[in-house]
Amino acid sequence: MFNKIALSTLAVSCFAAPAIAGPYVNVEAKQKWSGENYKSATLDTHVGYENKLGDSATWYIQGGPQVRFPDDAEQVGAASGKTGLKFKVTKRLSAYGEISAATKEGMELEGLGVGTKAGLKYKF
Repeated sequence: MFNKIALSTLAVSCFAAPAIAGPYVNVEAKQKWSGENYKSATLDTHVGYENKLGDSATWYIQGGPQVRFPDDAEQVGAASGKTGLKFKVTKRLSAYGEISAATKEGMELEGLGVGTKAGLKYKF
């Protein structure tokens, strides 16, 4: 079963279009492992919008359904979304930050999971 899930999420993620100014679709597949043990897979299918903020920054917001495939359990449907900001620090260095959230199951906000991500990207 895991091989079918992994292959299908990989195939779907290959068709995800890169974000451009305006509306977009983002399909993202993630898998969790602990050593050699598979834990779960998650498939996000988001609709989003991105736009410039001045000359050197871009913001985005996206959301939609999420399906989780835990090991040895039935799949779970949830809702997820994220918003973020990307900006140039210098000609070669950019920074980004993102906040994301996902419901535990369905549209119930009880047990809402929230995460953040931040980083720097240097172009040679």
